[in-house]
Amino acid sequence: MPARPKAGAPVRPPQRGAAAVRAEPASRDAGAVLRKASAPADTAAGPAASTTTRRIAEAITTAIVERRLMPGTKLAEQQIADIFQVSRTVVRQALNQLSRDRLIVLEPARGAFVRQPSIEEARQVFEVRALIESALVRELCRVITDEQVQVLREHLRAEAEAVARTDVPGRTRLLADFHVVLARMLGNEVLAELLDDLLSRSSLVSLMYQSAHSAEASQSEHVAIVDALSRRDVRAATRLMEGHLGNVERNLRLEPRHTDLADVLRPTPETT
Repeated sequence: MPARPKAGAPVRPPQRGAAAVRAEPASRDAGAVLRKASAPADTAAGPAASTTTRRIAEAITTAIVERRLMPGTKLAEQQIADIFQVSRTVVRQALNQLSRDRLIVLEPARGAFVRQPSIEEARQVFEVRALIESALVRELCRVITDEQVQVLREHLRAEAEAVARTDVPGRTRLLADFHVVLARMLGNEVLAELLDDLLSRSSLVSLMYQSAHSAEASQSEHVAIVDALSRRDVRAATRLMEGHLGNVERNLRLEPRHTDLADVLRPTPETT
């Protein structure tokens, strides 16, 4: 999973590859989304091919996290190869990497598709996040410095600005990055990478199950968490993080729909 910027770096709406951050609706046209992230690339083997593979994987990951690619979108090898001006072999390497990261699925004789997480997987993702991030803020309360609190305040300002200007990809990325910034403040890259993976999968879940939790609510909850961290209030920080993740999960439409033909086909008063 591509790494996110380290804490302390200048806070701005992140851009991965050449993907421009601006408000765009989620799409099922992978070509239209990825064409904006592409630039001519060296098709030679070796380090150049490896760099291009990583760039393609990052462009697709960014489009998913920023909610510009819908679950179930087909990722056609030849179309992606044409967009990035590389061979299908290089594209296949990137798709294999994303499959290992569980962001896409590779289906025999059908190709690659953006993953469609099940209801059970969605619940498990948030269950794991709650376990990890509750422990994270408890430990961070013990070691956080005033300088790190200031970095978090700057991140919050960037979040608020993105929310205010309705910058959907930018705010989505910043709201997700907040959690990875917290992990990096502990100096634990393994934890940061694990959260990075979980957050990418959370983005798929939110797309698949139409999260109603607003960006404004998430940003406000982040502010409260940072306030608790600044006070080194372990109990409040833990409660607020658990509440934040619980609010996001509760606003997902995770209840399966059971189609009852009698309910579906029963005439309504207007048709009788």
